[in-house]
Order: sequence, then structure tokens, then C-alpha cells
Amino acid sequence: MTLYGTRWCGQSASARRFLDKNNVRYHYVDIDENAEGAETVIAAADGNLSVPTLVFPDGRILVEPSRNKIRHALGLEKPAARWWWPF
Repeated sequence: MTLYGTRWCGQSASARRFLDKNNVRYHYVDIDENAEGAETVIAAADGNLSVPTLVFPDGRILVEPSRNKIRHALGLEKPAARWWWPF
């Protein structure tokens, strides 16, 4: 999987943290430093520079996805809800 993002985008950083936390292997492309990466994002996001953009090996593309959408696309289980003792 390839994650296209920028250093200044909070959502890109959040997506990277999520993938790292879940031990998901990915290739990161900073579109500010990689013109081909920027072109890929523009093609995937209807002409916009929308990040993060994730491109999966099977061709699926997620543009500005939430953590839940990333989790679902990767087939990861949702973390258990916290349980608190009522006293």
C-alpha cells in the first residue's frame, strides 16, 4: 500500500500513526517532494490535492479516509470499548 501525504497535514500524520500502531506496512510519498506522487493524488481525487490518499495493491483508493474507513479497508478489528468499573 502507498500512503500519499504531506508533512504539514494533520490527517496525513494521523493516518501514518494509525498504520504504524497497527503494524501495517506501507510506502509513504510526500507529494510536496514528489511530483509523480502529486499527479497520482490529483488523478485519484478528481483533480484535487487531497491527502491523505491511500492506494492499495488491488487498486482500491481511499481519499481523506477516517480511521474507521482505513480499519475496514484493511480488515482490522475495531478495538474493544473501554470497560469501567462503576464504583
